[in-house]
Amino acid sequence: MLEEVERWLADRSWSVTDRPVHRLLAAKRATGQTVSVVLPALNEEATVGGIVTAIRHELMLRVPLVDEIVVVDSGSTDRTSQAAAAAGATVVHRDTILPRIPAVPGKGEVLWRSLLVTRGDIVCFVDADLREFSADFVSGIVGPLLTEPDVQLVKAMYDRPLGSAAGQGGRVTELMARPLLNLHWPQLAGFVQPLGGEYAARRSLLERLPFPVGYGVELGMLVDALHLVGLDALAQVDVGVRRHRHQDGQALGRMAAAIYRTAHLRLARGHLVRPALTQFERTGAGFEPRTHPVDTEERPPMADIAEYQSRRVA
Repeated sequence: MLEEVERWLADRSWSVTDRPVHRLLAAKRATGQTVSVVLPALNEEATVGGIVTAIRHELMLRVPLVDEIVVVDSGSTDRTSQAAAAAGATVVHRDTILPRIPAVPGKGEVLWRSLLVTRGDIVCFVDADLREFSADFVSGIVGPLLTEPDVQLVKAMYDRPLGSAAGQGGRVTELMARPLLNLHWPQLAGFVQPLGGEYAARRSLLERLPFPVGYGVELGMLVDALHLVGLDALAQVDVGVRRHRHQDGQALGRMAAAIYRTAHLRLARGHLVRPALTQFERTGAGFEPRTHPVDTEERPPMADIAEYQSRRVA
């Protein structure tokens, strides 16, 4: 791991417990910043209401940390919109936002359009399929933006169990995104969950970033933010465990392809290839990095080897 990343991990990786809500509320009042929470949703009737309820109860009614909750429905065929509205969210349909530009399918499209229907100085994105949701996800990632003026974007980090197997979720992260980042953008190797859908950023940053319309939005945003504001303006916060609906192998393949294409477009800017991969393990002290070399050496065709040629002659 680069020394710069090791330093960043020590300076820019926090726990949700590092900033109690009363401290965040004091910082919010002192700075006058407003906070919007956005949930992109497509057929999430079973979970979206519970997420909205938790945020509204804990961070709007109990403590006035969040100023608005907006659910952007991207074409649900179930009762996602009704469930979100009943829980207290403002519900907006994707196609009604900026109708001059026809909408295309994709999560990034929804996040991009959400900037037009939210007002907050800080915008917090939360996936709508989370189970056993805690409002700590929101307060955790919003916290550094309220208390650290030089921080621009904060990602949540967490364990991602797959069924009963701990730490086995995030398959596209481990098989596609993490290798890409380690090899081409090693400054970003310290992010535990680079593809996680829970992150917050200052509007002043988001409005300057391009948004890949599909699954590549998280990787694209990290890479572009790194180039725009630098590593020290990025951070991550440990919020515990993330449980959600897992997709099948074919869906993961489509996700991986979109992420690879997003990376491919950005590699044209010039890059550093670093043959090492940093992964993370949960220990008693939090998430610990483990760096491994990546095999990049190749042998030439055997037909080009003199000893092989002489054997054939013999």
